[in-house]
Amino acid sequence: MRTRPTWILAAAGLAALAACSSASGHDTATTPPRPTPPTSASTPSTVAPVATDRTVWLCRPGQQPDPCGGDLTATSVAADGTRRVEPAPAPRPTDLDCFYVYPTVSRESGANADLRVQPQEMQVAVAQAARFSSACRVWAPMYRQRTTSDLSNLPDDAPASAANLRALASLRAAWRDYLAHDNQGRRVVFIGHSQGAAMLIRLLREDIDPHPALRAKTALALLIGGNVTVAPGRTVGGSFAHLPLCTHKGQRSCVIAYSSFPRQPPGGAFFGRAGFGVSFLSGESAATSARDVACVNPAALAGGSALLHPYYPTGELPAPGVTTPWVATPGRYRAQCRHGGGASWLQVTPTGGAADQRETVTEALGPLWGYHIVDVNLALGDLVRDVATVGSPTH
Repeated sequence: MRTRPTWILAAAGLAALAACSSASGHDTATTPPRPTPPTSASTPSTVAPVATDRTVWLCRPGQQPDPCGGDLTATSVAADGTRRVEPAPAPRPTDLDCFYVYPTVSRESGANADLRVQPQEMQVAVAQAARFSSACRVWAPMYRQRTTSDLSNLPDDAPASAANLRALASLRAAWRDYLAHDNQGRRVVFIGHSQGAAMLIRLLREDIDPHPALRAKTALALLIGGNVTVAPGRTVGGSFAHLPLCTHKGQRSCVIAYSSFPRQPPGGAFFGRAGFGVSFLSGESAATSARDVACVNPAALAGGSALLHPYYPTGELPAPGVTTPWVATPGRYRAQCRHGGGASWLQVTPTGGAADQRETVTEALGPLWGYHIVDVNLALGDLVRDVATVGSPTH
């Protein structure tokens, strides 16, 4: 039997905890996330008292071990089962750094994780961030994220709770350390998923979006499964006043955001609906008709339908006999942003019908989560291409 990686097991634990949204014993399959008090998107956070920790790097150029590096050789599996080895892309000199913030994986007992690098952080960094190393230098700080055990703690769910602000303060300290000592004038691609995306939404809104020079330094922001919001019919006016959603290939200083589902998210879904899911972590937990959740198709930034280019670490997708570190299933899915019933989502649909021999992903945590666990991997090839497109060669 194939063993699920520890970061996926942690996500499954998060699912159970997030669904337990009251002490009244409501059905965990149907109870939506708790509403929490709104906060102003223009008001900076008051940082909770927290000891100043030196930055511990999960990934850093030249560091060993570095889970965001490694062999990117893949086996590409076609619809008829034919396989070919896809050589690792050669890293190209570029002016880009990627600043990656990982999703909720910590199963420590406290409200906030410590800064020890543990297997679950390393595994999710491999799965989500390593392939970006062909297009940028990848930096990933450890941060004092909210743990799976604390996400069911009602008092900690207010955006200004000590646990949320402690996580943000930790990430902010790492960002400022990197900017002061390691950036060296390079442009930055922000990458985050789930809690990582929510924390980046808050960091970008408070520390970067208000400042023209830092906005110009932002090459892209990939904020996936984090419920970025916009004003209806606009590319700004929600999470960010200035950083817009991306609308065409090669656009810089813009945001790619989505949550993937096989169909319209049900009422109470944790993603694709304003104010739900990890929104309380980003300070946007008040559901309101005045905002829409953003959806940008990473395979078609200008809109419309396009085939995805998924990549998975070998072992996370059944592919017997594959010996390369990665397995790719190009064209296994088609994706298009959809809007309806108060939700916005990236609808991911298998192609090929019964003739396609490749495995398909499932809603492993249930329909309220959609394809959340594999949001990044379903479009990983497309996301890496989007990053490569905005880079400038260096010599």
